[in-house]
Amino acid sequence: MRFSKRTNWNTEENDLSRVHRERIASGLPVADLTASNPTQCGFQYDESLLNALTDERALHYDPEPRGLLAAREAVCRYYADHGVVVRPDQIILTTSTSEAYSFLFRLLCDAGNEVLVPQPSYPLFDFLADLDDVRIKPAPLVYDHGWQIDAEGFRRAVTPETRAVMLVHPNNPTGHFLKTWEAQELGELCRCYELSLIVDEVFLDYKFEGDAPSFAAGIQGVPVYVVSGLSKVAGLPQMKAGWIAAVGPNQADAMSRLEVIADTFLSMNAPVQWALPQWLGGRNAIQDQIRARVVANLKELDRQLSGQSMITRLEVEGGWYGILRIPALQRDEQTVRELLDRGVWVHPGYFFGMGESGWLVVSLLGAEADFHRGVTTLVAHLGTHPSGNK
Repeated sequence: MRFSKRTNWNTEENDLSRVHRERIASGLPVADLTASNPTQCGFQYDESLLNALTDERALHYDPEPRGLLAAREAVCRYYADHGVVVRPDQIILTTSTSEAYSFLFRLLCDAGNEVLVPQPSYPLFDFLADLDDVRIKPAPLVYDHGWQIDAEGFRRAVTPETRAVMLVHPNNPTGHFLKTWEAQELGELCRCYELSLIVDEVFLDYKFEGDAPSFAAGIQGVPVYVVSGLSKVAGLPQMKAGWIAAVGPNQADAMSRLEVIADTFLSMNAPVQWALPQWLGGRNAIQDQIRARVVANLKELDRQLSGQSMITRLEVEGGWYGILRIPALQRDEQTVRELLDRGVWVHPGYFFGMGESGWLVVSLLGAEADFHRGVTTLVAHLGTHPSGNK
């Protein structure tokens, strides 16, 4: 039997995953510094939240490829809260941001075309691109007293096969929000090479200071497709609801094509669509809890890092993660294995496209006591290295 080359992935369990699974199965304690699922981090959800799924209107099946108008209007109100006017006819509902990416790859790319993605970034994009016969091409983010795009590096990465630039705003895991000058640089790049801009804003509401602008406001002369969803916005990854907001040139043509793509699958279920206005409208309750947790854990991380020089936390502006710079004395995979043996589970930097040595990524989402214990162990372990007392 032959399978498609696009699914020719190495699905064997790696050593780190195996050791982690075995430790969990043995009942040994693990302080999880990779936690990303808010439903498993001890937050308090409204007890009546599931009542929204009992709307009797969901018993009537009236397929709408773009999604129910009431749900799309709720998305428009969300953007209005961010000071941006978006109309319902600019919205396509999807079951997730992953599905939204797939729709956009099919809209913008032929087989073998490329999409530029800044590195570091979330590794899921490679799998999504493979499934749609699209190639992901890395473009550099650089760190100099904060993260920023390397505009010239982006330009060098463009080829005749490039069709779009894809961003996460703020970036996952760096927490980098694009500044005005960066948006201008990318706008010039997209106009020059006739590229579209795909912007993932699932973490938009989690800025540490002030409000963050949404790319749903558009960039002059550039087709922009903003994706987001309830997974992060309302802390509800299990409800499987996302969307695409299309703005800019050729918007009507893009929406008519996206409607055909969406109509081919009709994957959004009616109960979730009818519930979406209530869940999205009540997002502040869970967002306030998440922001408080992330801020508290970040302060705890900084407290434990003060007074030592082995570990440096890089600047972060939002999101749920922190990046640690550690001495590149061995492969990070070995460091992560040593920490796991001491009961701490943390991401190596290469998981997000960083180098194989010198980087760890920690989630700021976990329960505060668990986070405190994990960071305490991490700092103590790295401090035992011979260079740790210098």
